[in-house]
Amino acid sequence: MNAVFITGGKQYRVSEGDRLRVERLDAKEGEAIDFDTVLVVSNGDEVQVGAPYVEGGRVSAIVSGHGRGDKVMVVKFKRRKGYLRRKGHRQHYTELTISAITTTETAAAETAINGELAASVDAPSSL
Repeated sequence: MNAVFITGGKQYRVSEGDRLRVERLDAKEGEAIDFDTVLVVSNGDEVQVGAPYVEGGRVSAIVSGHGRGDKVMVVKFKRRKGYLRRKGHRQHYTELTISAITTTETAAAETAINGELAASVDAPSSL
């Protein structure tokens, strides 16, 4: 199952178990986060496209850590004028591990399956 969701003004295409770096989020390491701004969910040939978001779509992730990216050097230069300015920048990020992708349909199917399993466990055996 794949999904496209938005966070930090960027779109990310993910599947369960993926690890990705997003703009810094206010969350502690090990905390679970849910993203409900899901644009597309696909499961094989079945594709759900939101207008603008998939109704009931949710991407769940666990915060793996925080950090800062590689330094990006910004140089301003004008030839023959003696003008040179150098400045560096390191962007903060949050690393996520995608734990689950759910929609209203998958949540209903899981509930039905869990209900059937509970009923089969609770039913008395005829032995």
